[in-house]
Amino acid sequence: MSRGTISIAGVGKEFGAATVLDAVDLTIAGGSFVTLLGPSGCGKTTLLRLIAGFLEPSRGTIAIDGVPMQGVPPRLRPLGMVFQNLALFPHLDVFENVAYGMRIRGMAAAEISGRVSRFLTLVGLAGFERRRIGQLSGGQKQRVALARSLALEPAILLLDEPLSALDLQLRRQLQVELKSIQRQLATTFVFVTHDQEEATMLSDTIVVMNGGHVQQVGTPGEIYRRPASPFVARFVGDINMLDGRIEAVDAGSVAVSVAGRRIAVPRASVVGNASTGGTCQLACRPESVRLGEAQADALSIEARVSALHRLGPTVKAVLDTPLGPLTALMMADQPRVAELAEGKTERLSVPSDTFTLFAST
Repeated sequence: MSRGTISIAGVGKEFGAATVLDAVDLTIAGGSFVTLLGPSGCGKTTLLRLIAGFLEPSRGTIAIDGVPMQGVPPRLRPLGMVFQNLALFPHLDVFENVAYGMRIRGMAAAEISGRVSRFLTLVGLAGFERRRIGQLSGGQKQRVALARSLALEPAILLLDEPLSALDLQLRRQLQVELKSIQRQLATTFVFVTHDQEEATMLSDTIVVMNGGHVQQVGTPGEIYRRPASPFVARFVGDINMLDGRIEAVDAGSVAVSVAGRRIAVPRASVVGNASTGGTCQLACRPESVRLGEAQADALSIEARVSALHRLGPTVKAVLDTPLGPLTALMMADQPRVAELAEGKTERLSVPSDTFTLFAST
């Protein structure tokens, strides 16, 4: 077992009559960067606080490196935490903010000085030791909070939406730095966010949550390409959803009728128990929608371009089709894109192996 492994088994949490978490089972590998992703109120911050020890589970167990954490106070758990509001001490300078936890633990002055220097250098704040907190920018304050937590060399670092208050450019810069620091230290990072782009950029593993339940655990690529539920499909990235009816099921594929058009979806792309005559939803990402191409083994229809949106290196086309509105995403430098125009009719194709089929239960 790698240092910093977290084992969560059957964990539930109620506040009064409200169930916030229900039967959560999750293993977080030591040394990995894991993001808890979901909408507000899904239970991700509650789960983080349970790991930290600020809350106790109503049922179930949490263990760190095989040691049960029930009844263990936060200060005795092998972890650090970076709060959304940072919780820096405004009356102390940068050095003393980073040194605070080490002084509480009674470390020698020479060790404290060495660690403060090391971790301020790591977060890009060497030379800022005597700055007051009020003299720092938002990004510099984030770095101080990170250095303070890392200086205790915890096996696990918990981060509760620490970048949410920053402007977009600074946020992206710190995302890159945060991932780099995690790789250098091989510390387990558990990061909470509702920002799907942030989760995708930072994470080795994403845990998608909704309504107190874990919906899916996987790499960013797995969750994007093969979502485990319609909720995950809609929450992580843009998606096109079509209603269909299952006409036939065999060992290799499921034949689906969508507005009178038939397509065979590979069994590997089917979620749930598909049965003949049942209803389903077909999901495909906008980049899977091809314009001006007639392809074999694809859903192919004519569509009218109702809007074009240029988004830096990409172009998003909103299409009116007999199946309802669909969205296509293309690289702006593709020769085909220059021929697109609002009001123009185009041939649309979606390869069958790019669909995910969700069978109704």
